[in-house]
This record gives sequence, structure tokens and C-alpha cells, in this order.
Amino acid sequence: MKINKRFFIILLIIGFILLIPFIAMRFTNQVNWEAFDFLVMGAVLLSAGILAEFVLRQVRNTEYRIGILAILFILFLLIWAELAVGIFGSPFAGS
Repeated sequence: MKINKRFFIILLIIGFILLIPFIAMRFTNQVNWEAFDFLVMGAVLLSAGILAEFVLRQVRNTEYRIGILAILFILFLLIWAELAVGIFGSPFAGS
């Protein structure tokens, strides 16, 4: 299976992002993630990364590409905020 360079970079970025709370847990009690939290955030980041890679490969028009990636980024932030603090009050909301 051939993994292109951009997808490998996306995977590395996801790993580094997940290292932030992992390292923070060692220094403070305010960050308290469980394995499930890392799994869910990894899945959300991976989904956003795969969708971004798909958009970059398929959309040729620069304006459309930027617009779609901006919408994807906003959706990612909304999902992240909902999972973290529950801005919409869904059953998946964090505390």
C-alpha cells in the first residue's frame, strides 16, 4: 500500500496534536483524559485529515478548495467544542 507524503504528514500532525494532552497530563491534574478520549479525538482528527486530503486531491478550483476546507475546519471546531464542553447540549457532550 502506497501512502503519499501529504497523508503521512497528516498522520504525524495528528500524533503531535495528541501528544499535547498526553504530556499535559503529566504536569497538571486539570487535564484528565482517558484512553477513550484519545481514541475519539484521534478518530475526529483522522476523519478531518482524510476529508482534507480528499478535498485537496479532488477539487481543482482554488476558491472552491479554500471554501470547502474552511467549512471542514469550522465543522471540526464545532465537533471538538461539543465533545469538550457541550455547546449544543447533545448526549455526546463533555462535562
